[in-house]
Amino acid sequence: LVASLAFLVNQVEEDSSLAESTLPPPSPLAPRGQVVFGAGIASLLAVPVFSELTGLPPYLAMLTGLGAMWTLTDIIHMDEEEEEMKVPAALSKLDTSGILFFLGILMSIGVLDKSGLLKDLAVFLNENLPSQDIIATVIGIASSLIDNVPLVAATMGMYDLADYGTDDKLWQLIALCAGTGGSILVIGSASGVALMGLEKVDFLWYAKKVSVGAAVGYFAGIATYLAQSQFLNALSGGVSP
Repeated sequence: LVASLAFLVNQVEEDSSLAESTLPPPSPLAPRGQVVFGAGIASLLAVPVFSELTGLPPYLAMLTGLGAMWTLTDIIHMDEEEEEMKVPAALSKLDTSGILFFLGILMSIGVLDKSGLLKDLAVFLNENLPSQDIIATVIGIASSLIDNVPLVAATMGMYDLADYGTDDKLWQLIALCAGTGGSILVIGSASGVALMGLEKVDFLWYAKKVSVGAAVGYFAGIATYLAQSQFLNALSGGVSP
């Protein structure tokens, strides 16, 4: 992050549009709005706790939280005729095409996993690339072309937890690379695609103005992680994490 900001800081143009904005000043959040906001944050934070206590997959915890929010908003707005502040109205504004896109991608990843093709890809990478660090770096670069969500889902099918534990260095580096590598190109993440739609950001403009800085931060982050890993390894007496 520091490396990217240092690279991009001199490329940012002066913009006075915020100072000249005619938007009204923000109004304080109503008490019932604070209750809904707090309940929403609590339901998100409770997902791993719910999943750990019940043994159910995280998506069921998210659906349970949605049901709790639905009930809460219906109670708060029970005597109101307008439906705008209730969950059904919010759900109607969702990007259904985006949700179906991710659903299709994850189902495709599941098919590749069950067919054994992801395992074959993992074997190919291990045989042709000299280290796991380079494999994770390549996966991160690939995430700039392919959305990082299906890419990480694919890597989970490529490598078995029996061989690489939950705290293994490979997973940590994949999380870093896939999460940050998607920002090298604007099409590499859902937030980048949303930026193109909302702010009308052009692909070539992003590639010329932002991609180099994002790549600098990407490789600087990998170097920092590897240096930190070596330092902690030396402190622990040479035992590999």
